[in-house]
Amino acid sequence: MLKRLQLCSTVIVGLLASQPAWSAGGADELKRFVNDTRTVSARFTQIQTNERGEKLASSSGEMILSRPGRFRWSYTQPYEQLMVCDGQKIWLYDPDLSQVSVRPAAEALSGTPAALLAQKSTLTDQFSIEELGQREGSEGIRLRPLSADGDFEAIELWLSRGAPDRMVFLDRIGNRTEVAFSQIQVNGKIDETQLRFKPPKGVEVVESGAQRTTE
Repeated sequence: MLKRLQLCSTVIVGLLASQPAWSAGGADELKRFVNDTRTVSARFTQIQTNERGEKLASSSGEMILSRPGRFRWSYTQPYEQLMVCDGQKIWLYDPDLSQVSVRPAAEALSGTPAALLAQKSTLTDQFSIEELGQREGSEGIRLRPLSADGDFEAIELWLSRGAPDRMVFLDRIGNRTEVAFSQIQVNGKIDETQLRFKPPKGVEVVESGAQRTTE
């Protein structure tokens, strides 16, 4: 689940940091998103299925993304879990375990499209791009990693009105994770405190091999 959280966040925030180098339907929507978007907030639902189309898991919550490189993913169903990236560190808080894991953002996101956050490259340096046409009012593109080292075969991004409304992750063993966004707000006012994290008192904090408990 952590890897999918990272992928969802870093793909979108990474797109904000890139400059598309191609043109056509879905890419036009993507260019609009890249050029005009500073913040995004939305509710999301996430459904994972296997290669036979059988549901493996479902969850929902809220997300905030802010340029450059900060995000918050808050799961509320079926249980609470929170991930916050303040631009330097990623904090993963599991209330049920009373535990916070914290790692440098660059380290935690290694092997994901997070590379797009830190370099001035285009998407075409990391992915091959395929237009998917229009479906249910959204324009789609498929990103295929040029490297075969990652866990994912392809990522589909569907956009409308200059904002993403659906993402689909296809892994190399046939599993599919679809994230659908609703109540999308682009360039709305963001509460900056939501993009910082302070561990609650009494929780265990595990940081890069160290371990402590907050007072």
